[in-house]
This record gives sequence, structure tokens and C-alpha cells, in this order.
Amino acid sequence: MRLAETFATLKFENKKAFIAYVAAGDPSFDLSLEIMHTLADIGADIIELGLPFSDPLADGIVNQMAADRALKAGMTTARSLDLIRAFREKDTKTPLVLFTYLNPIFTYGFAKFQKDATEAGADGVLLLDLPPDEAELSEELAENPSLSHIRLIAPSTPPDRIKLLAEKAEGFIYALSRSGVTGGHSAPAETIPAQVAAIKAHTDTPVCVGFGISNPEQAALVAKSADGVIVGSAIVKQIENNPENPAQAVRDFAKPLIDAIR
Repeated sequence: MRLAETFATLKFENKKAFIAYVAAGDPSFDLSLEIMHTLADIGADIIELGLPFSDPLADGIVNQMAADRALKAGMTTARSLDLIRAFREKDTKTPLVLFTYLNPIFTYGFAKFQKDATEAGADGVLLLDLPPDEAELSEELAENPSLSHIRLIAPSTPPDRIKLLAEKAEGFIYALSRSGVTGGHSAPAETIPAQVAAIKAHTDTPVCVGFGISNPEQAALVAKSADGVIVGSAIVKQIENNPENPAQAVRDFAKPLIDAIR
């Protein structure tokens, strides 16, 4: 409900969503919680929370190191759900989407994870290595209807595959601005309008664009054609560079990007 309500409100107000990614527990449980509240306070519409994992294949070095810091600080999948519960003690409105891989969820228990994540206060999950047609092959992967399942669509995705993914998407679609792993490279903004239009031809689900967005100019450009802008590695880099006061560094960096798309 929180995801749908957020996008409905933004559409009514003719605004675009700002979605911020951070790794759960980076650099510690308490500082991670402070960072999440800071992002909500400065206007982030949705927070993507990466579950720390030892083999994050879709992530570049910045997010890999964030996961490593979190793991060394004692974060686990269960502890990440504790972080969501702690966040929900003060914030019951900001949607939280879990960004993860299949292995940690299998280890936790697929059905149990979806139930526990929903009860903790999560609104959606993006399983990077579980395409929807594979999920349908096993009853064990039956999806909890109360947890929105976000889909990734890359620039290289064939048209028939775009149609399948778009029709299966819930909450919002994560459209990659470029192929490859996460990281603060220049986003190929000239291709984004056509890419978003190709996806929207098959769905009314909001389309948000991420990968490589790292400054207000890029954010504003992407927001012209997308329903939302996703910023991850560039925010995580602020945490890496400012371990003593990461929340303030995130505030100083992210607020201009949020302002740029309003």
C-alpha cells in the first residue's frame, strides 16, 4: 500500500520519485538507522535497503565494499529485518524496498523471509537473480502478494522480454540506465526517454531509472522522462568517505539531487 500511495500522491502533485539506496548496517546498525531517517527527512520518497551479501554479482566496488562493511559490523538477513522494525518505530510512511539476491533468502527460508519482511515493515523486494518466469517453476518460490516484487529491465532487454517483465512488475520497475554493475558512471541520458517509453507501452506501473546517476544535473535530466530517479552508489560513497558522521554527509549530498527533480 505504501508504494502505491506514494506514487499516486506524486502523480497527483506532478512530482517524480527520489529513491535512495543504502546497504543495511553500513557502517553500523545505529548509523545505518540514522542515515535512513535522514534520507526520509530530506525528502527521499522510497528507500532501497540492500541486504548484505558476500557475493553481490550485480554490484560495483562501492556497493560491494558497503556490503562488506555491514557484514563485518555483524549484519545478517535477520538483523536487517530488525533494522526495518527499528525504522518503523518512528517512520510508518516511507516505503522500504529490499534489494537482494536469492541465496540469502533461500538460507533464511523463502516463504518465511517474505512473511517476516512484510511483518517487519518492508513494502517490496527486488531479487536480482530471480526472473519471474523462473519463480513460477517452483511452489517454493510462491510470492507473497503483500510484498511488491520489483523487476529490473536493462537497455539490452529484448522487446518480448520487456513485455513479460513489465506485465509481471509490481510497485515500480527498475529500469537500468546502462548495462553492467552498479556505480557512479555517467548515465547515457540520451537513450532513457525511448527506453522508458518502450516499457510504458506494456504497463501502467511506474518506471524509475537508476545506475550511474550521481549529480543534480543527471537526476533532473532523467526525471524528465521517468517516474522516478534511483541513486545508490553515489550515496553509498558518501558513507564510505565519512565514517564518523555519514548521515550528515548523505544529507549534504542527496538534498541537492532531491531538489533538482522537484
